Amino acid sequence: MNIPAMLSSLALASTHGGEVNIKVPDLGSVTFLGVKGSSLLLVGILVSLAGLALGLAISSRVKRMPVHRSMLEISELIYETAKTYLITQGKFLAVLWAFIAVIMIAYFGFLTNGGQGMGAGRVVIILIFSVIGILGSSLVAWFGIRVNTYANSRTAFAALGGKPFPTYSIPLMAGMSIGTMLISTELIIMLFILLFVPGELGGACFIGFAIGESLGASALRIAGGIFTKIADIGSDLMKIVFKIKEDDARNPGVIADCTGDNAGDSVGPSADGFETYGVTGVALIAFITLAVPESVSQVQLLVWIFAMRIMMVIASVLSYFVNETVARARFANADHMDFEAPLTSLVWLTSFISVALTFVVSYILIPTLGDGLWWKLSIIISMGTLAGAIIPEVVKVFTSVNSGHVREVVTASKEGGASLNVLAGLTAGNFSAFWMGVVIIALMGVGYGVSTMGVGSIMVAPEVFAFGLIAFGFLGMGPVTIAVDSYGPVTDNAQSVYELSLIETVPNVKAEIKKDFGFEPNFEKAKEYLEENDGAGNTFKATAKPVLIGTAVVGATTMIFSIVMGLTAGLTDVGQVRKISILYPPFLLGLMMGGAVIYWFSGASTQAVSTGAYRAVEFIKKNIRLEGVEKASVEDSKKVVAICTQYAQKGMINIFIAVFFGTLAFAFLNEFFFIGYLIAIALFGLYQALFMANAGGAWDNAKKVVETELKMKGTELHAATVVGDTVGDPFKDTSSVAMNPIIKFTTLFGLLAVELALQLGGGVRWALFGAFFLVMLVFVWRSFYGMRIEAAKEGA
Repeated sequence: MNIPAMLSSLALASTHGGEVNIKVPDLGSVTFLGVKGSSLLLVGILVSLAGLALGLAISSRVKRMPVHRSMLEISELIYETAKTYLITQGKFLAVLWAFIAVIMIAYFGFLTNGGQGMGAGRVVIILIFSVIGILGSSLVAWFGIRVNTYANSRTAFAALGGKPFPTYSIPLMAGMSIGTMLISTELIIMLFILLFVPGELGGACFIGFAIGESLGASALRIAGGIFTKIADIGSDLMKIVFKIKEDDARNPGVIADCTGDNAGDSVGPSADGFETYGVTGVALIAFITLAVPESVSQVQLLVWIFAMRIMMVIASVLSYFVNETVARARFANADHMDFEAPLTSLVWLTSFISVALTFVVSYILIPTLGDGLWWKLSIIISMGTLAGAIIPEVVKVFTSVNSGHVREVVTASKEGGASLNVLAGLTAGNFSAFWMGVVIIALMGVGYGVSTMGVGSIMVAPEVFAFGLIAFGFLGMGPVTIAVDSYGPVTDNAQSVYELSLIETVPNVKAEIKKDFGFEPNFEKAKEYLEENDGAGNTFKATAKPVLIGTAVVGATTMIFSIVMGLTAGLTDVGQVRKISILYPPFLLGLMMGGAVIYWFSGASTQAVSTGAYRAVEFIKKNIRLEGVEKASVEDSKKVVAICTQYAQKGMINIFIAVFFGTLAFAFLNEFFFIGYLIAIALFGLYQALFMANAGGAWDNAKKVVETELKMKGTELHAATVVGDTVGDPFKDTSSVAMNPIIKFTTLFGLLAVELALQLGGGVRWALFGAFFLVMLVFVWRSFYGMRIEAAKEGA
């Protein structure tokens, strides 16, 4: 077995006398892809560059929108604190990269090519691409917080105009800027590797890049999720303790909460989306190089996959402009609007256009591939594209402000208080996991059925390729998926910016706005629009989470298959194939271990939030001043941010190092144990994440219904829903969302870990297993007992 070596050559296989011989083509030569293929991919780079330009142009337009100085001051403060947080996390990422670099150097430098290694120069190039992956995740995250903090104050100010449409259009505009920038950057890097990196390095550079972006996404998702929920809980509980309003400027936790909205709901998803888009592509490239023996078919499939991504970027941008034109015609002059309606129509419109173009482009590119495979592959990938629209609709059944489940959470809270509120939310989460599972299984089932209709004529295990294509299609309309996800942190921040700006108390503010901006501000309407729009933002933040989670799990199937192919000599070693069964004890034990790790991870990430929130609440209670001041001191606000950062970093380090050494330990223990482990973390992680994400969404919007529709802030009912929301905070924005990059990082890094283990002798391998497992247990211990509230010390 030599999986990464096979991948590192992006090998073309040719059959001679029934044997598969791996050849090393020069991918740097455009003639390898043919004139048609290479020209198309070069066009893809041009399209991606246009996407970058569009993203920058939209962000510039948002920046130029009018905003009052009082609101601009707040949004810039939020940006500066979020930027400082991101820089701090970047330093930690450098330390974590060192762990990964050691393994990559060991493998590529010493174990490939029959133990000769690839040479220092080539290893450095691979490491550079891993750094590019980290920088890509980090830079799109930075771009996300910059655009969102442009948009939050502009949205808050636009709401003063007395019409709801700008309150909707500005956050979505910012989201499309982030979405097009993110996807275009990803595509440029991957197309560059495919077209211009020498053939013998191409696959290894893909793996290095994917591991780097996966590392960046994992760390930023974990840390961001912990940070944002420490701040959110610390800020929210003050509403109950001191009976103060939402985003009260005197509460020093509010700035930290706004920073957290960007650290967790902008930085995390941006890095996660960037990584997801790349890793699913690498998974399919890995599959094609391992499972498709005929060189012409390999080339056609590689070109077709990238053409699908290029097409879907175009489809997303086209759909956005069409949908925005229709929405403006319907709502520009309306006094009231359903903020969810144009977001829903955008998702469906993009899905339909993408599906239609999928068939057209496939017919043009691969009309002679197999027996009618152009339309069969189109159906399979369209199952993923449709999932990007269907899954949000199912999520809304459990999380929308109009959802029956959310209404039940509110009703339960009226008589049962926080106790029945929590139980009703748990119920909604459990039911949602069932129905989401049914939907994902149905879509994958259709893909499997079509894969049996002749796809196997050009590849081994066509059903696995089908599952990979579906995962690929999940994020097919990536710019729109990212846009509606980014909508949430802007709407959340916009409401906070309005309150923190104290704009209603600015002397002669009405006359000033009339003179400088040409309209009479309507403060009551503005607050109404911002609160209602925040509910829509909550809903669509919830809808994007299962799409990313589903992508991780379905995509992991393809990557796991790459490991299986290497271990079983392309499924020809019957003895090895039989070990992938519950009848083989190591495999069964691996399944059990994977489930255990998912529950540890859920608890450890929640523990970090709980301990950090305790310290934040402790500080806020001691330092909040409600008499004689209008705003909390900047120093106190920065202290809360520092507490959030401290515990986010501690939690991230404990979790990531445990995951890292656990991956090595289980790969070294037994390769089939490890396969069982990977399968289990994908399946257990899927349902745990769906349950937690949707339960949290139901609790969040139940509180929003009480605040906006029932207008019962400050009541016992409101207090009960706030408690439910604080329980749901780490559910939906910490534990659940971080499972996505953790699953993909473990699976991708597992490619190298398994090969590294198999290269070593039995005694050395067992010794390293023991050492790695011991380190894992130390950090598992630290994640609980080292983070206990009673054990935490001020400043520790």
